[in-house]
Amino acid sequence: MTVMSKFDLTGKVAVVTGGNGGIGEALAHALAEAGAAVAIVARRVDKAETVAAAIREAGGQAMAVGADVTDVDAIEPMLDSIESELGPIDIFVNNAGICEHKPALDVTPEGWRQIFDVNVHGLWNCCQAVGRRMAQRGSGNIINVGSISAEIVNRPQMQPAYNASKAAVHQLTKSLAAEWAPSGIRVNAIAPGYVGTEMAEVDNPKFKPYWIDDAPMQRAATPEELGPSIVYLASEASSFMTGSILKIDGGYTLW
Repeated sequence: MTVMSKFDLTGKVAVVTGGNGGIGEALAHALAEAGAAVAIVARRVDKAETVAAAIREAGGQAMAVGADVTDVDAIEPMLDSIESELGPIDIFVNNAGICEHKPALDVTPEGWRQIFDVNVHGLWNCCQAVGRRMAQRGSGNIINVGSISAEIVNRPQMQPAYNASKAAVHQLTKSLAAEWAPSGIRVNAIAPGYVGTEMAEVDNPKFKPYWIDDAPMQRAATPEELGPSIVYLASEASSFMTGSILKIDGGYTLW
């Protein structure tokens, strides 16, 4: 087996939640380019279908599934739908997430719950459900999208709920990796820094001096730059890797 062949995902089935735009869309395209059949899961199935259609037009295999990951009763039907069309799920990427810039004293109970519902509870719902199926088969690969916000306090914006939710994602990644390794399931996460998407206004003069100018590489990532790392974690190239948080931040957390 050659080194490059270890990155090949041909014959694998991958799922990306929140894959209808931004980082998730780029990750879905990367997995498809590496050979995986990809299911894009999002609340707005029309936007998910747009991404799936683009993958198919490029020669890949993809489907769109409408589901809200915060609704625990929607998870099993979502998995059933994917497996009936594409086959057993080999790779599951928990990308769905939301953020709110708000100081701690201004965070409402509803706002706090909403962020945890998507970023933590939704991720947990998917991990537990797909983890059961992977454990029965004795193999599987789960990749969670964390953040450097799990280990730093971002500035100038305050976002305590988001930061706490991503810290939970990182610790849950490690906990599941330790528990599920004997079942043949690997669980890792990526921790991106600032990425140029609708969610992060990297060119906004209010944020740029802190997010970009004060960082070693002095730029934001493009969503596409995260794709190769996802392919690495999803493939046999990372076969002896579990419970790891792969930081992709242009050096932002170095100082």
